[in-house]
This record gives sequence, structure tokens and C-alpha cells, in this order.
Amino acid sequence: MAEAERIIGTPDTPDAAGAGRQRPGGNAGRGGPSGAEGAQDPAGRPGTDGTAAGADGRATAAERPRGRRRIAVLFTVAVIAYALDLASKMLVVAKLEHRPPIQLIGDWLQLEAIRNAGAAFGFGEAFTVIFTVIAAAVIVVIARLARKLYSLPWAIALGLLLGGALGNLTDRLFRAPGVFEGAVVDFISPKHFAVFNLADSAIVCGGILIVLLSFRGLDPDGTVHKD
Repeated sequence: MAEAERIIGTPDTPDAAGAGRQRPGGNAGRGGPSGAEGAQDPAGRPGTDGTAAGADGRATAAERPRGRRRIAVLFTVAVIAYALDLASKMLVVAKLEHRPPIQLIGDWLQLEAIRNAGAAFGFGEAFTVIFTVIAAAVIVVIARLARKLYSLPWAIALGLLLGGALGNLTDRLFRAPGVFEGAVVDFISPKHFAVFNLADSAIVCGGILIVLLSFRGLDPDGTVHKD
């Protein structure tokens, strides 16, 4: 019986002992590195790779212009400015041309229909074709800027410029005396000042807004720089 117990129990004892020795050692060997790796993976990957990726992601997001492009705002403002200018000129030609001026505020402000072959406010009447080309160039430049436009104030400013330029360009192309030489319809006549129209007003307001935005360091892409 003792011999049988020895034969049966002898293999189990070393195995059990070996298992007892190997499991702590094996678990320590396998579990130690695994545990270290497990400790490093949550702390290392999210803490190193993940954090770096998150930081890079945040940095990239911060560098990118925020929000959607403002192309829709630009063209909406341009369409409104152009429509108001075109409608006012049609009304002036139909109701006011070849008639006495209409006084709005005494002699200080009146409506008077005048055909202007020059630039805004009646300047440069001898350079009608040049002003027509300049207006067309302004439209092309604004269309190119629209691709990187993320700033709402810039969208409004460029929309005013675009609408005003289109309004006067329409007169240059379709009014007498001919294509590229057409006279612009002006009708707003303040006292001691040149006669102008709504397109001229839109161009001037858009230009003033662009100057203010430039002084503030705001770029069309929405970024702010400091000189």
C-alpha cells in the first residue's frame, strides 16, 4: 500500500510542487511583463500615443479655420445689394429721368437722375473702359477668395463689394452708349457732394469694412494675426 501510494503520489508531488513553483514564477514571468505591458498600454498608449494624437488633433483643429465656409453669406449679400441697386435704377430711369429733382431733406439731400460715364461719384469720366475692366477684375478676385472664406464679417464685406461691382458693371455693359462704355445711373445727390447710387454705397461700405477688419488682424480664412 505504501509502495502504491509512493508510485501514485510521487509524480503528483513534483508536479504539484513544480506547478507551485512554476505558476508563481510563470505567472510572475508571464503576468509580470503582461501586467507591466498592461500597465503601460493603458497608461502608455493613451498617455503617449493617444495623448499625442489628441494633442495633435486639437492643435490641428485649432489651426484650422472654425465653422463652415461663408460662401452662402457672401453671395446672399451680393444678390441683395445687386437686386436693390438694379431695382432702384430701373425705378429712377422710369420715374425720375428728365424730370425735376425730388427733394428729400430740403437742399441737403435730393434724388436726381444723372448718367455717369466715370467711376464712383462721377470721377474719371474719360476712363470708362478701364473702370469696366477693373470692376470685372474685382469680381474675379472675390470669386477666388470665396474658396477660403470662413469669416462672417469678411463674407459681408466681400458680398457688398461683389454686389456693387456687379450693379455698376451691368450698367457698363447694357446701357448707352455701348458695351463697356455704358453710363451708370446715379441718383442720390447730397448737397456739396457728388451724385452716387446704391452700388457705389455698397462698394464704399464694403471697402470700409475690409479696412477695419485688416486693422483688427482678421483674415478672410477666419484666423487672427498680430503684427
